[in-house]
Amino acid sequence: MGVNSYSNSRVEHLACNNNGSNNNMKIQAEIQMPPLEIHKVRLPPERTTLQKLRHRLSEIFFPDDPLHRFKNQTCLMKLLLALQYFFPIFQWAPHYNLSLLRSDIISGLTIASLAIPQGISYAKFANLPPILGLYSSFVPPLIYSLLGSSRHLGVGPVSIASLVMGSMLSETVSFSQDPILYLKLAFTATFFAGLFQSSLGILRLGFVIDFLSKATLVGFMAGAAIIVSLQQLKGLLGIVHFTNKMQITPVLISVFKQRDEWSWQNLLLGFSFLLFLLTTRHISLKKPKLFWVSAAAPLTSVILSTIFVFILRNKTHKIAIIGELPKGLNPPSSNMLYFNGPYLALAIKTGLVTGILSLTEGIAVGRTFAALKNYQVDGNKEMMAIGLMNIAGSCSSCYVTTGSFSRSAVNYNAGAQTAVSNIIMASAVLVTLLFLMPLFYYTPNVVLAAIIITAVVGLIDYQGAYKLWKVDKLDFLACLCSFFGVWFISVPLGLGIAVAISVFKILLHVSRPNTLVLGNIPGTPIFHSLNQYREALRIPSFVILAVESPIYFANSTYLQERILRWVREEEERVKANNESTLKCIILDMTAVTAIDTSGIDTLYELRKLVLANPVGNVMEKLHQSNILDSFGLKGVYLSVGEAVADISSSWKAQP
Repeated sequence: MGVNSYSNSRVEHLACNNNGSNNNMKIQAEIQMPPLEIHKVRLPPERTTLQKLRHRLSEIFFPDDPLHRFKNQTCLMKLLLALQYFFPIFQWAPHYNLSLLRSDIISGLTIASLAIPQGISYAKFANLPPILGLYSSFVPPLIYSLLGSSRHLGVGPVSIASLVMGSMLSETVSFSQDPILYLKLAFTATFFAGLFQSSLGILRLGFVIDFLSKATLVGFMAGAAIIVSLQQLKGLLGIVHFTNKMQITPVLISVFKQRDEWSWQNLLLGFSFLLFLLTTRHISLKKPKLFWVSAAAPLTSVILSTIFVFILRNKTHKIAIIGELPKGLNPPSSNMLYFNGPYLALAIKTGLVTGILSLTEGIAVGRTFAALKNYQVDGNKEMMAIGLMNIAGSCSSCYVTTGSFSRSAVNYNAGAQTAVSNIIMASAVLVTLLFLMPLFYYTPNVVLAAIIITAVVGLIDYQGAYKLWKVDKLDFLACLCSFFGVWFISVPLGLGIAVAISVFKILLHVSRPNTLVLGNIPGTPIFHSLNQYREALRIPSFVILAVESPIYFANSTYLQERILRWVREEEERVKANNESTLKCIILDMTAVTAIDTSGIDTLYELRKLVLANPVGNVMEKLHQSNILDSFGLKGVYLSVGEAVADISSSWKAQP
């Protein structure tokens, strides 16, 4: 017997027939449900196909209704509102005052003390000249201060984007062997990252980045942090010949294979400052009011280590130093953008991956601090701002930048009030670029390695991973795959595997939705899961089922088979307990938010079901398909309680 004929015969046998028994006559008495008024299930207001399409597209791309402020406004006011929308600086600048400026100057100088050593360190992170880290801390923050909507976001290079760019480009091109090509690819990747980011904002496609789940990022950042920390053993141990690969196995092999290059001077100096930096970080975590301790620690370490190496320069020849850094503003780099050649695909791929990661971090950080101060950050405007500043950065010797969590946290704790703090920070970097670059000549690379390790240690979220394990094992699996994928395969492939698992999780939920058997909460018309509410009672002669998902082509066959299984199991239970014969199946459709033609066909094959509370668009599609005719006048009810009460009454009325 085929599935369709089997389902029809099974459900028709259990149809809400009128052959009631004496046991069925006592349903109301046994359950003690209050009498209910039976309401008619109505169709939603009629709309044309164009209206439906417009509403759907509006919900997808414009959930925040960005044009609501322009309604009933004069042309001049609309122009002003448009300027404020695209350039948020016009929104807060008219109200700016000296009190706000004082707070922004303090916070801007504070994050500058963190941004300068971080910029130098993160550039080395990406296997780029250290000066590019300072360039990237000058131009992008200025552009963001004009276009960004966050008051507290500290803009600049970040560890994850630097790591990914360095690892992806170094696998194909070596900076030491072909520095010009490497720089071209870095600037081009930055350009495509910005183009991708701004396109997402302009086209309002921000939901794309939602596929990077928190579970994916927790594993990715932890794996990347450990790989990065191991990479810094090159600087801490003073190794000259070191692998360019990012996987854990070749890194460890390279460390122990080059034991003859280890330097006790590097080891002593590096671990001394690493201990100092970790101690200051611990102090700031324990006492948030002392945030400035960890914020000032990197610059303090750079100054002290530079003085130490300068004084002992004749005795510390084994300690590698930064060397000469060029003075002056960012040189233009638009002539170095690489749009034609065999490495173009590599630049585009690197740009897309770093663009997604930096955009995710920047928006997440911006929204975090906006929530603390109870103001709104527009995700699409942030995408445009971050994208445009990266496009401009690619033309001014900068690499991928975004909102940094560490800088933003320092900015917030230092009392930043507006984006002017980024302008102050950029001004401090400008002074450094113009006048202070010779002072970094004797800065040891080992201290930069210690700063990097301290920065990435905070990316290892043990508590987040443990929470994933407790709450959702599939999320934890995605976290582990991301973690080990970064360790043993590569950074982009590890991230891709984790995203694939997250997408698989979505497909699993869609194709295998949750189904429940409902019972009545005594003394109320409420029906809930029998497993969740132990006090809920089964209704004699009824089996009440609920589906917690849309009914699509991907799950319609499964739902048909699962409903038949529930019916079979209920029949077996009734027979084993010698209870009233099963006579009616009610399907609660409260959580069925949508249905397609395959889902409608499934309901048609099970047409002897009684439907309860179909939502508006589902009811509309059922009506348009004429399937409701097969259910009869009493085949659709507003609630499960009304269905049970009305069907029970019809049984009582039978002689």
